[in-house]
Amino acid sequence: MKIAFLNPQGNFDSLDSHWTDHPDFGGQLVYVKELAIAMASLGIDVDIITRRIVDEEWPEFSESFDSYPGVGGVRIVRMEFGGLKFLPKEKLWKHLKDYVVEIEKLYEKEGEFPSFVTAHYGDGGIAAAILNFKRDIPFSFTAHSLGAQKMDKLGITLENFHEFDQIYNFSYRIPAERVSMRYSTINFVSTRQERFEQYSHPLYRGWIEVEDDSKFAVVPPGVNTGIFSPVPSELDEEINERYNYTVTSYSTDRLEKPVIISSSRIDPKKNISGLLKAYLSDSELVETANLLIVTRGISNVYSDYNVLRNEASEVLKKLVSLIDEHNARNKVFFMNISNQWELAALYRIASRKGGVFALTSLYEPFGLAPLEAMACGLPVVATRNGGPSEFLKRHGVEYGVLIDPENTASIANGLKRLILDKDFNRELTARISEYVGKYYSWKATARGYLEVIEEKMKHRNEVPEIPEFFLTGGEAPSLF
Repeated sequence: MKIAFLNPQGNFDSLDSHWTDHPDFGGQLVYVKELAIAMASLGIDVDIITRRIVDEEWPEFSESFDSYPGVGGVRIVRMEFGGLKFLPKEKLWKHLKDYVVEIEKLYEKEGEFPSFVTAHYGDGGIAAAILNFKRDIPFSFTAHSLGAQKMDKLGITLENFHEFDQIYNFSYRIPAERVSMRYSTINFVSTRQERFEQYSHPLYRGWIEVEDDSKFAVVPPGVNTGIFSPVPSELDEEINERYNYTVTSYSTDRLEKPVIISSSRIDPKKNISGLLKAYLSDSELVETANLLIVTRGISNVYSDYNVLRNEASEVLKKLVSLIDEHNARNKVFFMNISNQWELAALYRIASRKGGVFALTSLYEPFGLAPLEAMACGLPVVATRNGGPSEFLKRHGVEYGVLIDPENTASIANGLKRLILDKDFNRELTARISEYVGKYYSWKATARGYLEVIEEKMKHRNEVPEIPEFFLTGGEAPSLF
């Protein structure tokens, strides 16, 4: 069976270029790549269909076909539409009809169309709906994020809608999402909360019924267990030496203490300051364990935090201020970790020290980071708001500790439960990596997709009604 992944806004290449330094290269690219590779390992032929760019500033995307080294069964296919220069994702809407035409030309030339399409983000969704309208190829929709939630976060009102619409093109995005979720054979979501909270937004009313089980499948994204694993690597010793140097630079007597690790974007929503306050407020916790805050691209937070973007800089400034108020530079440490391999090594080191991973976000849509730590055998304390509440307890069994991120005592008590109760810590360490491998690997994600796809291919949905402006590349009428 051949499955096509439609992802017109995401630019894929063999080296995963620009994944951390451009807003158009976010988490959905990791999702699509890892899911495609996992499907291929199960015997599926996969095409990731994206956009060809011939632009000296973006040389990685000029070839029509590409692949991942050492991976069979996955082809990166780049379609020429919207010109040859790089375009931000918000500028692609008018060109999606041409994207679909190029897809048709490719498969007509090759003599075989895909059996099924998985569509990603709203632009991939509307492209899949157009292809379904023209060729009757069934498709699934994975939104990754929905425009209505972005509008809410931006504080959009009737009065300022036009101003924001000029930038984000919600008058295209919302109709694209409506058509995608209505006419797809299935909507894949990562959690039940995503289904019931995001798809129930008033802007989607009449297009999708969140109570309709036939329209939704909860299939969590996966952990790359080739990287995040309890099995030691050669890198462990190097990262351990780096950790030892970080600690002894400020304190020579805290090396053997358990370590609480915070590793997330330096973002106010991640509530790292709430974690720091909880740690510093509890003398028993401070006496028993170190707190390590992972940074990326900044080696000395105390002198260099202002080189980061404004929001991250402000968060770090607040953290440094709190640390200095408590004279705690010998208890709270920062460490620059460059990539996932280093992060996995750090998690294994922390696990051997009886440590904990802490994620105290105010809200976490899914929570892949805690699962990555768990895959390495590091027990987790995580926010109860969002995805972690669905995977840290399963069938009544605890696989970590949930806390209220807005309650300092709840955070501190959750940390102490795992730091002080060494038997419970060891018990979790012994079983959480196997748990992640069974339910939250990318291969498990791929199996979840394929089980649903194989069932849905037996049926056909109604023929999509596509808004005329998507078929002509014309102007979308204002959403309001």
